[in-house]
Amino acid sequence: MKIGVLALQGDVREHIQSLSDCGVDARAVKTKEEIKDISALVIPGGESTTIAKLARAFDLMDLIKDRIKSGMPTYGSCAGMILLSDVVKDAIQGQETFGGIDMVVRRNAFGRQVDSFETDLKFKGITEPAVRAVFIRAPWVEEVGAGVEVLSKVGDHAAAVRQGNLLATSFHPELTHDLAVHRYFFEEICKGR
Repeated sequence: MKIGVLALQGDVREHIQSLSDCGVDARAVKTKEEIKDISALVIPGGESTTIAKLARAFDLMDLIKDRIKSGMPTYGSCAGMILLSDVVKDAIQGQETFGGIDMVVRRNAFGRQVDSFETDLKFKGITEPAVRAVFIRAPWVEEVGAGVEVLSKVGDHAAAVRQGNLLATSFHPELTHDLAVHRYFFEEICKGR
């Protein structure tokens, strides 16, 4: 199985390294041909509006939306969570998403860059130890639809969700040495397909 990491902007190398450390064939993808050739996709943390604008500029937006709708396993971290949401609060005017997860996400909900933090989280489907989570200008989930499973929370807000073949975290597991979330994506979502 080939897993692509959307290489328009953000933590591309870090996701590729984490997936490779899990024994997965991971590669950067940024063209239509490369995206058509993968079995699963990771949308990295970065700046959601920039990634969306570049996806539109490089004529990838509709292709990615169609691949997600057709069931391609997809994981989004931080900005990737925003891009997988159906509704974004505090979005800039005209902001697009790939959509797919029936949730409402608030951008920069945990605060500005200076409010970044790390913590250990319980994560449904991942047993011991707790997942190390890095939050940087992170979103949180304000509402989920009936088909969305909340996998982890920070306070009263969902920080990890799953809907079918789609996984999203508001934190950056690719910035730690903790491979649990990448393993979960590959073993529970990609291989189970």
